[in-house]
Amino acid sequence: MEFNLDNIVRENVATMKAYSSARDEFTGITDDMVFLDANENPFENGVNRYPDPMQKTVKSELAKIKGVSQKNILLGNGSDEVIDLLFRAFCEPKEDNVITLPPSYGMYDVSANLNNIAIKEVPLKSNFQPNVAAILETVDTNTKIIFLCSPNNPSGNLFDYANVKAIVDGFNGLVVVDEAYIDFASEPSWVARLQKHPNLIVSQTMSKAYGMAGIRLGVCYASVEIISVLNKIKPPYNVNELTQQKALERLLAYEDVQEEIEAILVERDSLEIALKEISYVEKIYPSDANFLLVKVDDATKRYNELIEKGIVVRNRTTQFLCENTLRFTVGTIKENRALIKALRSLD
Repeated sequence: MEFNLDNIVRENVATMKAYSSARDEFTGITDDMVFLDANENPFENGVNRYPDPMQKTVKSELAKIKGVSQKNILLGNGSDEVIDLLFRAFCEPKEDNVITLPPSYGMYDVSANLNNIAIKEVPLKSNFQPNVAAILETVDTNTKIIFLCSPNNPSGNLFDYANVKAIVDGFNGLVVVDEAYIDFASEPSWVARLQKHPNLIVSQTMSKAYGMAGIRLGVCYASVEIISVLNKIKPPYNVNELTQQKALERLLAYEDVQEEIEAILVERDSLEIALKEISYVEKIYPSDANFLLVKVDDATKRYNELIEKGIVVRNRTTQFLCENTLRFTVGTIKENRALIKALRSLD
């Protein structure tokens, strides 16, 4: 199918003029410049100046790691801002709709409701894979975005390559592949395929593998044309100076990140082995994330028992296909041992 971005962008967004900040208008920054253009407090304290609105230094490091151009990157105040920007750029309130695949990340629905966009749900199959035929049959002329969470939350599995490709190729709108957990996965990111699919958007985060949930930094990878639209509507200083500094520190220590990922994967395997010995554990779902979805005899009962022992997990029993399941984040060796000890005591 031939994709035309002009048919997707909201008319008011296409014709609007973006806000131009002081840091957008003058970019020739050198150490000896005197800046009197942005009504900033002149007394230096490290954060008295506005941050780089385009986060060029952070994007430069990300571009090296991911093998893309900086022009293919948008940074957001967490992935949630990226999701919201997509709705505001491409979905007309009260007219358009998006497709989600429950069980999945809940912010797609929250942001859709906030922006007054209809949601069409096409549940995953029992193996937590997309029902491609049903998804494409659900598409209508007002369907603008399909959200695919892969590895999926809460199930933890990657969507099969053939399934994702069939959706991207078969839909004449935007396909968002949310890869918050991709660094823990056994397959490569869809970022490498951006050039082949102009309607593909890949969302990632620094909250998981990079261990920086507290700084709130989400990353959107897409075509230059899509990124240009999002840059037009994003707040001028949406990523603050402290976030940019901490993100850059972490990106420059990428080897440390890799070591932590490996440690988490080792612990994930060890946790799975230990869980198999718990009598009331009925099923452990395959995971390409930093967590395990586990079916037990009575999730609410076991959740409450763990709380009493000082361990907080996530009860997912109310989610579609997730009856009597608990989601265990992979912790440190000490934390995982404490979890297994507590679970064994409930036998």
